[in-house]
Parts: sequence; C-alpha cells; structure tokens
Amino acid sequence: MSWLFALCLPPAIALAAMAVLKRSRWAQRLADHPNERSLHTQATPRLGGIAMMTGILPIAAALAPALDVAWAAAFGLALVSFADDLRSLPVFVRLGAHFAAAALAISLLAPAAFGSLVLAAALVLAIAWMTNLYNFMDGADGLAGGMTLIGFAAYALGAWRAGDAMLALGSATIASASIAFLVYNFPPARLFMGDAGSIPLGFLAGILGTYGVFTGAWPPWFPLLVFSPFAVDATVTLARRLARGEKIWIAHRQHCYQRLVLSGWNVRRLAMVEYIVMLAAAASALVASAAGLAIQCAILVLWFAFYVVAIFTVEGMERSKAPRDEGAPPGLNG
Repeated sequence: MSWLFALCLPPAIALAAMAVLKRSRWAQRLADHPNERSLHTQATPRLGGIAMMTGILPIAAALAPALDVAWAAAFGLALVSFADDLRSLPVFVRLGAHFAAAALAISLLAPAAFGSLVLAAALVLAIAWMTNLYNFMDGADGLAGGMTLIGFAAYALGAWRAGDAMLALGSATIASASIAFLVYNFPPARLFMGDAGSIPLGFLAGILGTYGVFTGAWPPWFPLLVFSPFAVDATVTLARRLARGEKIWIAHRQHCYQRLVLSGWNVRRLAMVEYIVMLAAAASALVASAAGLAIQCAILVLWFAFYVVAIFTVEGMERSKAPRDEGAPPGLNG
C-alpha cells in the first residue's frame, strides 16, 4: 500500500495543482518573460515546481518520517525560492538558506560526517552546489523533469535493493511527481519549474544521495554518477567561466545543452538525447553498485571518457556553426 501511495498520490496531487495554478492569477504574476539573456520566446508561468512540492512533501513526510529533516528543509527552501521567484532576493539570502539547509540536514541525517570538520564542510559545500546546479540546468523544456524522474527512480531502486524502505519510498515519491510536471513541461512547455521547484529538488538529490552513502545503501560515487548529466555540464561550465574571469552569478547561455540548441539542435531532440544519457548513467550506476571493484572502476573510467569526448564534441559543433543569438529556437528557458 505504501508503494501505491508513493507512485500514485504525488503525480495526482501535482497534476491537479498544476491545472489549478495555470488558470490562476499567479500564472501571469509568475510568468517568465523572454529577455536578452533567456532563450525562450514566449511568456511561460513558473508554477510547476510549486505544484510538484505540493505533491511531494506531504506524501514523502508521511511515508518516510525518518527523513523528516530533509522534507522540512526542502519545504523551507521552496518558500525562500518562491519569494525569490516573486521578487528577486539578495544572493546572500539565497545562498545562506542553501548552506543552512545543507548543514542542518547533514548534522541530523549524517552526524558521523562531523567527526571530521573537513568532510562536513566538503559535504555542505557539495550539497549547496547540487542545490544550485540543478537550478542552473533547469533551462530547457523537459530537462529538469526528466532528470528528476530518472535520477530519483534510480535512488528508489538502489535504496529498495539495499533494504532501506523509507529512502526508497521518499525517492519514489519525488520521481512519480515529476511525471505530472513532464505532462506540462515536455517540449513545447506550458509550465516552467521555477526556483521553487529546482532549488529543493537539487537539495534533495544531494542530501538523499549523502544519506544513502552514510547508511550503506550505495557507494559514494553512486549519486554522482546518477546525476552526472547535470553535475558535469554545470561544473564544467562554471569552471570555464571562472577561468575566463566572467561574473558567474549573471545569467548566461553557455551550458552544453544551451550551446547545442544554439548550434541548431531541435529542443525535442535535445531532450531525447539527454534522456538516453540520463538513463544510461542511472542504469550503469545501479549495475556497478552491485558489481565488484574492477567493474565499478571500469564503468567510472568509461563515463569519464564519455564526458570528455562529449564536451569536446559540443565545442566543435559550436565552432562549426555561426552564433544564433537572435531568433533562438523555442524551448530554452535559461
């Protein structure tokens, strides 16, 4: 019965909430209007994340009470991010909330990490980065919804296999709610996620992944590989911008997925190719976590090589085509 609730109630609640919000006065107030730095071409409501959290958090809290601090912190981040969606908050307020949520969650869900201050600080930084990079990668129709479905489904399967029912049910709740979002967000999108969805989802990807490591549900590399399609693109892009001395807090169109569309890819094609990579990463993480050390190392090396080749391929595609800063294809909302 618990699995039935986890798989059926979140998408039903989220879908109903999206239908109501899309017709409410908030749809216009929270519309994302195209500007000189965005790549979408028409105003689209940023309400999908609010609806997703409505479907996820109450059900997850009921089915996985051992993780209540994660759900409570995600709720707090959703509120802060909703306020940011309404009226941009100062960066120190947003980042302060991200770091505070990460520190609180780690202290209660993985207290052993505080046996080493270096480890604890590294985990807080990693979860805060995951929180932000998920938001950075929520810039094309269907992308964040697909990563949420595939990534948290992999968490659910990994935790179920390890015998951690609450972690499995909580992860399944998140994955199932993303199906409802994809109904409205698969290209061409009728709703965007907004910070109120991407920020808490990134946080949950980080903290649930960390919790699974400390409870022995999976090895440390498992959550990194599962969410590597987002983590690699965002981290490499940040490193490139830092190396160029650019202001990293300013919106841009330099992520690999954005550059692919600007180079001529159809947004649906982008989504489908990304889904294949996401599925491959999640499946190989599940296979490797049940295999011996040699197979684990081989799979990780292969993925490292794949991402190196993919990054250089995108660079080559971008150089081979003229910039398309004007008249960009619809479907990107970065």
